[in-house]
Amino acid sequence: MKTKLIIVRHAEAVGNKIREFHGWTDEGITERGNLQASRVAERLKDVAIDVIYSSSMKRTMETARYISEVKNLPIIPVDDLKEINGGLWEGMTWRELARKYPDLYDIWENEPHLLQFPEGESMEGFQRRVVAAVTRILEKEAGKNILIVTHGTVIKVLLCYLKELPLKEMVRIPWCDNTAITAGTWENGTFTVEVEGDASHLDDETSTFKNQAWYYEYKKRFFESENV
Repeated sequence: MKTKLIIVRHAEAVGNKIREFHGWTDEGITERGNLQASRVAERLKDVAIDVIYSSSMKRTMETARYISEVKNLPIIPVDDLKEINGGLWEGMTWRELARKYPDLYDIWENEPHLLQFPEGESMEGFQRRVVAAVTRILEKEAGKNILIVTHGTVIKVLLCYLKELPLKEMVRIPWCDNTAITAGTWENGTFTVEVEGDASHLDDETSTFKNQAWYYEYKKRFFESENV
C-alpha cells in the first residue's frame, strides 16, 4: 500500500528573522512568513491531500492554516512534531550562543547528532520522538496523501530515518528554506524521496535564506563542492 507523505517547513517566524534560537520558544510567523505560507498553499492547491497534520506550535499552525483553507481540511495538531527543545539556548542569538557555549556550538555546527542541549533535549532523544510521531501517523493514515507541517531540525532528523541513514549524517542534509517542500512515497517500510527541500514557489524577495548572509556562508562551507 502506497502512502504519500508531503512535509512542509513552517513559514518564516520571528526567530528566523531576528536570528535567535527558537526551539520551543513559541512565536508566530512574520510578514514575509505570511507571504511564504500563501505561496506554498497556492502551490499545493491542486495537489491531492487527504489529511493535514502540524506541530502544535504557533509558527507551524499559522502556516498550516493557509493550506487548510485552500484544501478545506482541518488541521490535526501533534505535540511530538514540535521543534527540538533547546533548553538554555532558547531565545539566545546565534552570536551569543557561539560566545557563551563555544564547545556546544561547535558540536551543533559539525556533529549535531552528539548534541545534548543544556536543560533541553538530546538530538538522539529528539529523533526518537519525531520518528515515533510520524510512524503513528503513517500507520493511522496508510494509503492516504498526508501533509505534515513541521520544523527545520525535525525534517533533518526525519530524513535520516526515512533515507535509512545514521543520525550522524544529518549534518550532510541541507537546511530547508521556510515553506520548502519535501515529499515522497512510503511503501512496505521504504520511503522513496521524490522532492527534497524544494522552495521554487519562493523568489528572491520572499525566500528567507536568500535574504540572510549566514546561508551563503553555510552553503559554501558544507555543500558548494557537492553542488547542492
